Amino acid sequence: MFKKEITDVFFDLDHTLWDFDKNSKLAFERVLNKHQVDVNLNEFIEVYEPINFDYWKLFREEKVSKLNLRRGRLIDTFSKLNMTFNFTEIDKMAESYIDELPGNNHLFQDAELILTYLNERYFLHIITNGFDEVQRLKLEKSGINKFFKTITTSEEIGVKKPNPLIFSEAINKANTVAKTSIMIGDSYEADILGADNAGMKTIFYNYRKESIPTNFNIIDDLIELKMYL
Repeated sequence: MFKKEITDVFFDLDHTLWDFDKNSKLAFERVLNKHQVDVNLNEFIEVYEPINFDYWKLFREEKVSKLNLRRGRLIDTFSKLNMTFNFTEIDKMAESYIDELPGNNHLFQDAELILTYLNERYFLHIITNGFDEVQRLKLEKSGINKFFKTITTSEEIGVKKPNPLIFSEAINKANTVAKTSIMIGDSYEADILGADNAGMKTIFYNYRKESIPTNFNIIDDLIELKMYL
């Protein structure tokens, strides 16, 4: 559909290419063992994931700081599990989690296959709200950094998706223009609305089976990008 119009393809990283939920669970397994936290891993993850999702929304909206994000999501999770830790213990666990997160680097099904396909046809780029050092480690350790011409992080730019500035800065860094660029991501608010407002075309990776307006392009599996690009 976009084969003749597009020169540059921009991807989100977490939850789009890099399987954040699977890798995060494995990281927490090591963190909880290291800090001798007596809690069932599956129960912890079930409570943590929606809390983490909400904290990232607040972080995108500049309503919590990086420190409050890392602390708050753990404090709130443990609170729901009737567990309490002081700030020193929470901060140690939060730091361990960041250290452990790039320890596993499972990608979504067909991620490397579709990147290989697209890399032969377009310039590929990353735009991510994740923290600079951690995101670059994920790309390096998963072996997919070789596909990307540029990497733009919110920490580097100073604003987060869906702010149009991060998209315009990424487009400038890629030495391209919005009208020949497309954004692919799993967040309707951050990736799709943000890129659309910046003048880019978009494809929503809807692996969570969310309901969004039908005027946007939607895929359920990464391999479906071949229908568009």
